[in-house]
Amino acid sequence: MAKGTLRPGTLQATYLLETPLDPAKVAEVLAGEQSSGTFVRVAGESDDLRARSRATVDHVEEIEHAQVPSLPNALLERKGTRGPWRRARVTVSFPLANIGANLTTIAATVAGNLYDLGETTGVRLEQVRVPPEYRARFERPRYGVAGTRELTKVPQGPLVGTIIKPNVGLSADATGVLVGQLCEAGVDFVKDDECCANPDHAPIAERVPAVMAHVRRWQQKTGKKVMVAFNISDEHDAMLRHADLVARDGGSCVMVSLNWCGLSSVQALRRHLGTDSGLAIHGHRNGYGMFSRHPALGMDFQPYQLLWRLAGVDHMHVHGLQGKFAQADAEVITSAHDCLASLADPARYTANGTRTFLGITYEMHEYRWEPHRIWGATARMVYQLMTLMP
Repeated sequence: MAKGTLRPGTLQATYLLETPLDPAKVAEVLAGEQSSGTFVRVAGESDDLRARSRATVDHVEEIEHAQVPSLPNALLERKGTRGPWRRARVTVSFPLANIGANLTTIAATVAGNLYDLGETTGVRLEQVRVPPEYRARFERPRYGVAGTRELTKVPQGPLVGTIIKPNVGLSADATGVLVGQLCEAGVDFVKDDECCANPDHAPIAERVPAVMAHVRRWQQKTGKKVMVAFNISDEHDAMLRHADLVARDGGSCVMVSLNWCGLSSVQALRRHLGTDSGLAIHGHRNGYGMFSRHPALGMDFQPYQLLWRLAGVDHMHVHGLQGKFAQADAEVITSAHDCLASLADPARYTANGTRTFLGITYEMHEYRWEPHRIWGATARMVYQLMTLMP
């Protein structure tokens, strides 16, 4: 199959594999383990079932070998398997019928037990692509970039944001006073620290009204409503109650610690907020470093942000340029671009040359929305629409 082509009825994942074995064979092991197979063929695993449900290896490209194994592997050590430690970039297509519109199953499929495969000394998920018809089965971010600009009344240019510091320790009233000072300083966005959600010294039931009193006072004076991302991270039912509290007090944003609240809880929060709550969801990625910092383990930011955007979050953290964290500027920039890229796969679009009619030359366009082929001006409009979708 041509590299980069998305098979009908599938999502496609790209991995970096490291193994002392044949990478093509290890890719087949990964595809089997994450779909219809296991380490041996079992009763009931008919040819028909495999044809319908088994993942397919689309592409294997070997790259430079590693000098030493990136990760320990007790199975290979017991077998006395030695290098060279071959590396390859592989793409695998997973049938969507195996998954359904289920975020946790997407994660378990593309980023599950494959990290423990005995044939590998490194596995990293680098990219996930989904077709537009599948993306449409999930909630979209309610506000995203355009909605956040509307809520903050900043139609263009950068939004200036800051974080409440000290991280913890301030009373609810002291937090409100600080937010009032930040409003006067001209910021557009203020967020709680991820470590401050519902502490004894500033319970969220007291902190929200204390902060919003200062936000309203500034709005009445200037007409500007500063967006405050209140950290509502908690067990699920409490998190929904916290969100309702923020909405009742006129807030415009809630923040959740994505990795610890979980995909299902965040998705349920998005559905709970609906379309008219006035609350954007600010997704804090604290803990992401344990998924990303080792180059032969975990995942890149592209698949990570895809999962959370499918859950419906409006904002994602990418860290800052020349900041205090470990990420290089290039990674920060790429992550920001990932958040702006359409999740619906515009790679299905192609420009098919030109055609001259009545002396006028037109570009010809085609968009493949399986099983249909859309062409001409309609294809161009569909492509432009898909690139604008969050």
